[in-house]
Amino acid sequence: MPERWIEVNDRMQQGYRYRLTAPIGRDFHEGFRPAFTPAKMLSLGVFGGKYMTDCRGEFPAEWFADAKLSANRDASLNFFGVDASQPLSVWRSKGWIHPDDPRGWFQWYCRYFMGRRLAGEDDRQIRRWKAIERHAAQVRGHCEAGDWNCRPRQRQALLQWAYDSLTL
Repeated sequence: MPERWIEVNDRMQQGYRYRLTAPIGRDFHEGFRPAFTPAKMLSLGVFGGKYMTDCRGEFPAEWFADAKLSANRDASLNFFGVDASQPLSVWRSKGWIHPDDPRGWFQWYCRYFMGRRLAGEDDRQIRRWKAIERHAAQVRGHCEAGDWNCRPRQRQALLQWAYDSLTL
């Protein structure tokens, strides 16, 4: 794969550059198998439609073709119609934000999907992704399959971590 660099200049990052070293959507870490692509997540409805509205130029235009986006957070745009997000300030206070990805896990996932690899950080984020499985186990243990009214906030949170909570 020829070397390719991405330059980022948006509200949260200016002058940030990263190199793509893997083919888009391929060569994922063993055991990291998200159910949805970033484009699918955006089209289903995540993060109240507010996520990534100022950085579309960094990612393929087709990711945003059917995306549910808004200038203001609107939980009704989420697939399950509920807010399942914590403020970025909470993520920062807990040390979950890496300087290369100031928007958090989903930004990391989008860049990982594009082909960026970060030694150490990829392992950390994949461990965090795997830890979310406990929420899927809770939905399976407490809800009838396909009952989207059962634990909708937990289902939305799973969706925001690229877990298929639609079929649980």
